[in-house]
Amino acid sequence: MTSPIPVFDGHNDVLLRLYKSSSSDPVGDFLKGEEAGHIDLPKARAGAFAGGLFALYSPSPRPANSGDQAASGGLSRSLPPPLPMDEARVSVAGELAMLVRIERASQGAVAICRCVAEIEAAMARGALAAVPHIEGAEAIDEKLDFLDVLYAAGLRSLGPVWSRPNIFGHGVPFRFPSSPDTGDGLTAAGENLVRVCDEMRILVDLSHITEKGFWDVARLSKAPLVATHSNAHALCPSPRNLTDKQLAAIRDTGGMVGLNFATGFLRPDGLMRGDTEIGLMVQQLDYLLEKLGEDHVGLGSDFDGAMVSQAIGSAAGLPVLFEALRAKGYSEALMNKIGTGNWLNLLKRTIG
Repeated sequence: MTSPIPVFDGHNDVLLRLYKSSSSDPVGDFLKGEEAGHIDLPKARAGAFAGGLFALYSPSPRPANSGDQAASGGLSRSLPPPLPMDEARVSVAGELAMLVRIERASQGAVAICRCVAEIEAAMARGALAAVPHIEGAEAIDEKLDFLDVLYAAGLRSLGPVWSRPNIFGHGVPFRFPSSPDTGDGLTAAGENLVRVCDEMRILVDLSHITEKGFWDVARLSKAPLVATHSNAHALCPSPRNLTDKQLAAIRDTGGMVGLNFATGFLRPDGLMRGDTEIGLMVQQLDYLLEKLGEDHVGLGSDFDGAMVSQAIGSAAGLPVLFEALRAKGYSEALMNKIGTGNWLNLLKRTIG
């Protein structure tokens, strides 16, 4: 019997889902399992989901006509308005507290990890390894005082923007079809944020940022360029996806791209449809491997933040993807790189 491929995932939104849950015990729901959602501890164990970057994300106050869940063909979505810092901090603190409570209640089954040695130790003992990531830096002040607080709490990965503007830069709208060249890039505060992240060894995530912002980060950062949950624009012309020129820059810095499972970023028509075929995920991986090489591609599922193919359904369904890759001729060694090895190698060179 073939051993399951362990997965370290570049992006998920389970903490937001739990934070917004109406349940009286979302921590218990995560640890014991529930029908809702893409990730909980039993689903993770069933699918060999060994860990990942766990996003802290501040939702817009109104039902957004933008968001990974809302992408669909032919739509032109305006950016949500900027989110006040105090409002953003409430949800970031609540989601981080949720992760801390999960770790505390898990009796060692979940571990907040601050470096690769801790990730590897957690995985070796069968614990779920969670690295805190912030998706959109609205909660962080221009002086970066709150960045130090988050770092002390375990934050090791940061996307300066989600798909709305903030004091650090500009994100892409959920528009289809569209180039990622949709507006301005980093502000002066954003440029300083990137420099400080480099100094602190915080990974800077390029998913959601405009093309101009991408090149601003490429100019400023000495670290590998990373897009934790983005796909190839040549196959799906969403502004959330990366052009061949961007992919080449990521390759040349020894960086990384995590395949986004969101069907609207896989399909050539940009539609969010649950009946999307696994073959489109394989096609994207084929293309990313061609452009980046086998050491620079991983998974960035966007679980609990987007509609994924019904064939996978949740973290428990990850073996379905690897069976499709085996059928395409992928070797076990390559699948282990895509599943875990490439992310751990990248994180050794970024967060340490």
